Amino acid sequence: MGKVISVANQKGGVGKTTTTINLAAALGEAGKKVLVIDMDPQGNTTSGIGVDKDELENTIYELMLGDCEINDCILKDVVKNVSLIPANVNFAAAEVELIGLEKAEYILKADVDLIKDRYDFILIDCPPSLSTLTVNALTTSDSVLVPIQCEYYALEGLSQLIHTINLIRQRLNNKINIEGVVFTMYDSRTNLSAQVVENVKANFAYTVFNTVIPRNTRLAEAPSFGMPILEYDPKAAGAEAYRSLAREIVKNNKKLS
Repeated sequence: MGKVISVANQKGGVGKTTTTINLAAALGEAGKKVLVIDMDPQGNTTSGIGVDKDELENTIYELMLGDCEINDCILKDVVKNVSLIPANVNFAAAEVELIGLEKAEYILKADVDLIKDRYDFILIDCPPSLSTLTVNALTTSDSVLVPIQCEYYALEGLSQLIHTINLIRQRLNNKINIEGVVFTMYDSRTNLSAQVVENVKANFAYTVFNTVIPRNTRLAEAPSFGMPILEYDPKAAGAEAYRSLAREIVKNNKKLS
């Protein structure tokens, strides 16, 4: 039975999509079977992994509205050992169309439960807001991986997200927990990055991954070529960092290894 991990932070620009794509690729490289679900209407995970989001017949949008089965929208092996349920701009309408539907918070979970045992890990890239789509992702998930940018307002966004996860646990999914925090855009040349890391470690009672994701030009370039960093520049610092993060996650989930 695969573990479902939402990559989430209500604050935008913290590296959620970058982390989803590259962690998935690193897990796939390590021999794990991975499914990525793009839950962001911008579809950046879809394009960043090399799929033309404008040429898709079945996406997460059609799936959640009941217009296709989950097997119809899985794109297999878009990267080694990594499959994808894509998204595009059509998905933006789903927020409105899901209003009033019975058990709207559980639509994704019902579909994912059908295929969960095919994968070691299922990663869900969440939108940067608390929306019906994010709630669906969290209701489906076993845990939440929280990317945090190394900047002054990191703790503020983190506390908001913990509050959200606690509400989800109380009302919709009593099994969800926090997989851990991973620091992104870490700049070893500045004191600020180190201070943010120490501040979060001192004030956060959950797992903080040892791996930090550096500011890295090659990592920033890779999405424009539709490639994970592990394909675009396998020896880049960003590629090594995501391999390290994948190893930590596998180690923390030994029963899946």
